[in-house]
Amino acid sequence: MSPDTTLDQAATLSYDTTSFDQYVMKTYGRFPIALTHGEGCRVWDAQEKEYLDFVAGIATCTLGHAHPKLIEAVTEQIKTLHHVSNLYYIPPQGALAEWLVKHSCADRAFFCNSGAEANEGAIKLARKYAHTVRGLENPIIITAHASFHGRTLATITATGQPKYQKNFNPLVPGFVYSPYNDIEALEATLAELDAETPQVAAIMLEALQGEGGVRPGDKDFFQRVRQLCDEKDILLILDEVQVGAGRTGQIWGYENLDIEPDIFTSAKGLGGGIPIGALLCKSSCDVFEPGDHASTFGGNPFACGVALSVCQMLEEPGFLANVCDRGQQLRQGLQAIAAEFPGLIAEVRGWGLINGLELKAEIELTSIAVVKAVMEQGLLLVPAGPKVVRFVPPLIVSEAEVDRALGILRTALSSLA
Repeated sequence: MSPDTTLDQAATLSYDTTSFDQYVMKTYGRFPIALTHGEGCRVWDAQEKEYLDFVAGIATCTLGHAHPKLIEAVTEQIKTLHHVSNLYYIPPQGALAEWLVKHSCADRAFFCNSGAEANEGAIKLARKYAHTVRGLENPIIITAHASFHGRTLATITATGQPKYQKNFNPLVPGFVYSPYNDIEALEATLAELDAETPQVAAIMLEALQGEGGVRPGDKDFFQRVRQLCDEKDILLILDEVQVGAGRTGQIWGYENLDIEPDIFTSAKGLGGGIPIGALLCKSSCDVFEPGDHASTFGGNPFACGVALSVCQMLEEPGFLANVCDRGQQLRQGLQAIAAEFPGLIAEVRGWGLINGLELKAEIELTSIAVVKAVMEQGLLLVPAGPKVVRFVPPLIVSEAEVDRALGILRTALSSLA
């Protein structure tokens, strides 16, 4: 996802990175620009160069930058109460939980600070259910190859990509991987694991794999997974961290698959850029009791108040329709570009406003190279692996802004070709 750490700083970068590089851990390979402010789908760097932001904090800034509704929510909540302990009732937390439950298949919500924490909570919930309800001694959770579920020890173990796990062993036991969208392989894995005695507690999948290359879930695959889970009393967990909160044109990614999970997680776009994560589940698997799980900052009045305003925007007339329309416009434009550059581009895929442009495997051109080329012309994109360029603009993006992004991409690919 990050550029190579050997990238040279641009000679004209006006922001002095000396102290930054001295005091901040080098866990990111940073592009040589320093962003200072934004409005809508645009951001500016320290030199006042304007960029069209099709990264949105990696599918996070739902309403873009400096949106009036977000400013109003932030201002009103910070003036009243920003943080108290979960030892007390927090009205904005209750209001947000009610909205999420009424607009999903869930019955209960738990709030934390990030997608990794939400997924960690889902893993804990599934394990407790396995122990207390099903009597499994060593429960196993099946996840998918090329998945991404977070950076904690449990969630990088759940992540089916060895590059994220390197040098962090010993990893957390209890995870097995199976190919995404491959029902025959999953059924074989289930049969092998449960050959003598039931072991599988949950199947944990992304409705659309984001970091794994923007790969949408196959409806037939997920419906069969749901059927298998029902037959075997296995919990179905869906990671909605990247695709939830309207990103796909539906409020939740699972709505594109015509199924309901037992547990699902949300973060990123839920707070529109304010850190918040949510673990949501049906009452049938809500086995947590006081003391089982907690979060100091999770569900505080500030984060919940802002997130509720973001959620309410999803209900505004035409909001999700714009996500669908702009997503279709973007995919059609990318497909037209793919036809212009058949030697470079292998495939275009996505839902709503999360889309991927896959470069051909046999060529040397990488997603980082494309990202750098369009950045020079004022467009911010982000890789989703070495060969996939990801497009995740704010959900308020306009028709003109999509056209502008496509024009910049076309020009950049012409120079690269």
